[in-house]
Amino acid sequence: MQTVLITGGAGFIGSNFTRMMSQKTDFRCVVLDQLTYAGHLSTIADVLSDSCIFAKGDIADSILVQGLFEQYAFDYVINFAAESHVDRSIEDPGVFIRSNVLGVQVLLDACRQHGVTKYLQVSTDEVYGSLSDTGLFTEDMPLDPSSPYSASKASADMLVQAWHRTYGLSVNITRCSNNYGPYQFPEKLIPVIITRALANQSIPVYGTGMNVRDWIHVEDHCAALFEVLMRGQSGRVYNIGGRSERSNLDVVRTVLQIVGQSESLITFVDDRKGHDWRYAIDNSRIQSELGWEPNHSFEQGLVDTVQWYLANQSWLEGLNNSV
Repeated sequence: MQTVLITGGAGFIGSNFTRMMSQKTDFRCVVLDQLTYAGHLSTIADVLSDSCIFAKGDIADSILVQGLFEQYAFDYVINFAAESHVDRSIEDPGVFIRSNVLGVQVLLDACRQHGVTKYLQVSTDEVYGSLSDTGLFTEDMPLDPSSPYSASKASADMLVQAWHRTYGLSVNITRCSNNYGPYQFPEKLIPVIITRALANQSIPVYGTGMNVRDWIHVEDHCAALFEVLMRGQSGRVYNIGGRSERSNLDVVRTVLQIVGQSESLITFVDDRKGHDWRYAIDNSRIQSELGWEPNHSFEQGLVDTVQWYLANQSWLEGLNNSV
């Protein structure tokens, strides 16, 4: 049985990955999460077992991290742990540097010292900056981050590549488009729309709402991550996208239609500082090398996501009570 360290495994994408891995009988998982505002043990409590173990802690705590590596002799490490909200990074960038840069350095050193088989850094398409109305992000594009958040993620990516080139550590980096699906903390766009629409509250939309994002269902993302972790060529970057470009305003309108609410709830607000215009992913590398493709259409995936939030309002209430 191989052992996988899943950092940030109680957050949105990490918890979905943890759930997927808990179904694989040939793996033991150790979830390391600091349980900040966006990570909640209730999100994975039902899958914890002797083969899916939880440890609370900070990836930037080198003593704690080294102790876990000594105790569990990890074969693989996948790092989801990160401060991830752009608005919060604009208000307090220092927190992002500690978690997203220093924390990655601690993990990389531990991986090198303990001889792990593979380290996978879960990054973001935001490190590429912004596209115009045409074109796609490719893995070979220069990094051009716009926010403190994306700058911290780009910094981490460069550290990962340096540890590969300098120390020979086996690594991969994935850069994914916007995720949606179950267990997403309600500060991100789609859960904000759902929760506020259900409460008949106004829905803030930055600028004109015409900024474009490529959307991917979190389960498709997790499936791609597993393929990269197991079969990705060492040192390679893999873009992961859903081939579902939508303007923010289109997403808001679609969710309102699904929940049966009026577009009168939409309230346009001042644009975000450094707001990137458009993201779009070129998936060709992961498709050709690993045979991965997304399975969820955005239309059906969005309906399923709304239904999940409707059926799990107690989970949302639990988050509100703990914040």
